[in-house]
Amino acid sequence: MTILDETYTLTGGVEIPKLGLGTWFIHDDEVADAVRAAVEIGYRNIDTAQAYGNERGVGEGVRASGVPRDELFVSTKLAAEIKDYDQALIAIDGSLEKLGLDHIDLMLIHSPQPWDDFRGGDYAQGNREAWRALEDSHQAGKIRAIGVSNFRQHDLENVLQGASVVPHVNQLLVHAGNTPTDLLAYCRSKRILVEAYSPIAHGAILKNAQVRAIAERYGVSVPQLCIRYTLQLGTVSLPKTANPEHMRSNAEVDFEISVDDMDLLRDLRGVDYGEHIVFPVYRGE
Repeated sequence: MTILDETYTLTGGVEIPKLGLGTWFIHDDEVADAVRAAVEIGYRNIDTAQAYGNERGVGEGVRASGVPRDELFVSTKLAAEIKDYDQALIAIDGSLEKLGLDHIDLMLIHSPQPWDDFRGGDYAQGNREAWRALEDSHQAGKIRAIGVSNFRQHDLENVLQGASVVPHVNQLLVHAGNTPTDLLAYCRSKRILVEAYSPIAHGAILKNAQVRAIAERYGVSVPQLCIRYTLQLGTVSLPKTANPEHMRSNAEVDFEISVDDMDLLRDLRGVDYGEHIVFPVYRGE
């Protein structure tokens, strides 16, 4: 058994593979090949979003993979700008149509605020409306599990007001150098599974000498160390790549990071995201 065979069980009873393939920045015309390659290697968890503009290609890759649909776990995300019940319902059906699938395994609200006002105004009511649309689509069998992304504790508390379903998942920026310890603990207390996106810090961590030194001690690459770190935190790890060799390498994480080294990686600070600082999630907001 490898990490590709291991799963967590969400509070609703749905199983989710511990390691997935992120598809941010993989073009719609290229992502089907990436998905097919990942599935051939053994990946069963594929993550996309309306904002990525590649749902069509992801669905094509899933359908062409040759693996039965019920053996694959496909996630997507409601566009961050949608904070209205009716618009959310329309967008959910739009994702199903673009993916060309009869159900979505996990769908998330992509952000508590629109991207052009990230960590800005008050969208509490809009998030509750979007959440109600996800709940109703979940009840209707269109979505097997529902959750959120980039939600802080107060955002989660807002959604929980009157919710009939506690979010199954919160997808967060989690990597060595950015470990939101208190938020991870809060999610655990609510039995909300955290998914770690950008576990390799969108590549920025590759330059860190301290992390490279730790990886060398284990005889692994920096990406392998960083993926293993997020797995040992108890999260789903979602490294993004279109390169089959990187996909294989990312899944070769059958080693254990010591308690002391986990502490070192958890306490790491000051990751420089370089040009990617233009994206709100990397600006420390």
